[in-house]
Amino acid sequence: MTLVIYSLAALAEIAGCFAFWAWLKLDRSPLWLVPGLASLALFAWLLTLVPSDAAGRAYAAYGGVYIAASLSWLWMIEGQRPDRFDLTGAAICLAGAAVILLPARG
Repeated sequence: MTLVIYSLAALAEIAGCFAFWAWLKLDRSPLWLVPGLASLALFAWLLTLVPSDAAGRAYAAYGGVYIAASLSWLWMIEGQRPDRFDLTGAAICLAGAAVILLPARG
């Protein structure tokens, strides 16, 4: 379930940030900020659903998922295929997230 929450959080965060990007860099209407802010609020709420004893650990592990999801966004939404360096970096980040998430603690 954690992976589902992280995936939804990443989509919400990237969509929210992209709304700001579109407004500032792509000359879109300021109305893009309304769904962007809602999406960022959804992102923050979703991260509170992750079962973790510490927010920092949950956020650190999320970072790896965010990086991989950002490269998926790059490819699917922006139409730019990630190169081998992008994919290698994402794999390293996901491995790091697994190291943070998977050990039994306590």
